[in-house]
Amino acid sequence: MSVLDDFLEPLHHGVWEVIIPKKSVTQPLDQVWEKSGINIPSPGTIASYRNGQYHVHETLTEWRVHLDNYDPKRHPFLHLIDDAPLLLMIGDTFAALIAGSREKTGDEDTILEGQTNAWQDLVLVGLLLILIGLFIITNPVYTFHGITQILIPLVIIGIGTFTVWKSMRFRSSGSLPKDLLYRGIGIILVGIIAFYLPLAVWVTVILGILALWMLSSGIMLLGRALKGRSAIPEGFVSRVGIAVLSIVLVGLIIINPQDVLALLMVIMGSVALVLGVVLLVNGIRLKRRMEDPRTA
Repeated sequence: MSVLDDFLEPLHHGVWEVIIPKKSVTQPLDQVWEKSGINIPSPGTIASYRNGQYHVHETLTEWRVHLDNYDPKRHPFLHLIDDAPLLLMIGDTFAALIAGSREKTGDEDTILEGQTNAWQDLVLVGLLLILIGLFIITNPVYTFHGITQILIPLVIIGIGTFTVWKSMRFRSSGSLPKDLLYRGIGIILVGIIAFYLPLAVWVTVILGILALWMLSSGIMLLGRALKGRSAIPEGFVSRVGIAVLSIVLVGLIIINPQDVLALLMVIMGSVALVLGVVLLVNGIRLKRRMEDPRTA
């Protein structure tokens, strides 16, 4: 009888990640392991769980566990700065997407159980994302304008409207939670105001947040690097590179914010483009497997 926790001791002795075959863990994860919905993308991951600073990625055959420097529940901002720098998130996103294009999609049983239209959905969504990615890459400034002055205000208003609707559901019980109602109305007003904010304000706020994030990550990573390689078990060279590049980008934001903004939008478009290619490839692969399972 063995649980996942029995294999985690090396993480406290300089080991960055332990990989445990699923067959070695005979007991399911207990309640202290909470499913995590937001994580840096990781190739092959089908689910992710957290227990304080412990973070486990579940694959089909293994448990991959590492120890974060900060518990995201107790120290969300420090976790974002040190454990999830912006450039690391971008790089790992591309790595996970590229790895996803090489993975097999589906299996013979699900194919035989009514997945006849699945490949078409993958191909159509993939083509749509490719077109969106190409549009963003070729029109970065126009896309930013649309996101900040149309999409974001609409999302804020939608959240406010949902909050108001949620408060009204209590009327049937004879009590109307006024705090929830007023909060929803306030959110709607914020959304309306957001429609009229100048583009320069959006640029300043968004680039300011990203610059602060990258600068904080760079300083914290370099601070750990000064303590030696043992202080960065996740990869000394890669983290120092991320720190230096983050600080350089902060300087570029100060010197030429418009070009950096265009670069960030091109990165966003590239993510959509690569994701679309992955879905397209997987859709074509799924169709071939449906026609001849021996090609899997």
